[in-house]
Amino acid sequence: MDRKRVFSGIQPDGSLHIGNYLGALSQWVRDQHTYESVFCIVDLHAVTIPENVDPAYLREKIRELAAVYLACGIDPEGSTVFVQSHVPAHAELTWLLNCVTPVGWLERMTQYKEKSRRLESVPTGLFDYPVLMAADILLYDTHLVPVGEDQKQHVELARDIAERFNRLYGETFVVPEPVIRGSAARVMGLDDPTVKMSKSLMREKKGHAIALLDPPDVVQRAISRAVTDPGADMSFATASPGVRNLLEMYEVLSGQDRETIEDRFAGQGYGVLKKELTELVNETLAPIQERYREIRADGTTLEDLFARGADRARTLADATLARVKDRMGIG
Repeated sequence: MDRKRVFSGIQPDGSLHIGNYLGALSQWVRDQHTYESVFCIVDLHAVTIPENVDPAYLREKIRELAAVYLACGIDPEGSTVFVQSHVPAHAELTWLLNCVTPVGWLERMTQYKEKSRRLESVPTGLFDYPVLMAADILLYDTHLVPVGEDQKQHVELARDIAERFNRLYGETFVVPEPVIRGSAARVMGLDDPTVKMSKSLMREKKGHAIALLDPPDVVQRAISRAVTDPGADMSFATASPGVRNLLEMYEVLSGQDRETIEDRFAGQGYGVLKKELTELVNETLAPIQERYREIRADGTTLEDLFARGADRARTLADATLARVKDRMGIG
């Protein structure tokens, strides 16, 4: 392998928001030709969430997410783009990794604790979610995993599982490294800058986030109502959480450095920042939305993507799975 390989994926549940774009998708697009890139639509993860039990809803969200990947600039010629459930090796490797993963490791996972508290009955899949994510990563001899800060613990678990397997059975897996964007790695809710912007909260609260497919007036309304404070502090170091959240979004979308941004807005009210950020967001989303509509109107684009992507992914994944089974003395 001449280039390092990158793997990442997003669940097809709810609507992608600006936080997903800034923290993940824009980074994928920027680096996709620097590395050998593998991008997945992780539908097996999506079914661990009770809200995704409607098959028609999940099928539509898979297609919507695939179209958004392409609309944001993922190149299916240079990158492997596929649906997780189309590659059976993901589920099979998960079982094999379960057999070397201590339960105590999974019980420490922060996201499991948070999500399980909200459920009357906790599905086994939610508990085992991190092992499936480890299988996703390790199947592709992944070197780098671009993730948000909230997923860093899962990549660290994948590292632990890979190292444990390698100790037990000999060198088998590449041990991956997480890659986290510096600014806007964790975009916060516009309505509450103490919580991360999330697809689940989007379903519950208007004004929490900006969806990538939102029209300009909805974007303007959400940003204009974003929580700030009574002051006028425009410093990245000392501004309140809500203002810093807006500044970091502006930083990534504009490409300007922090000193330039602080000078630009110094002495001005937050209304100026919100107005210019609204313009930047809408300028960013307009071509994405236009391309998205073109893709959804073409009946063959997504079918071709799914077929070619699954073929390419299976070639890589099946080779790794065969190696794992050989090491374990099965298959």
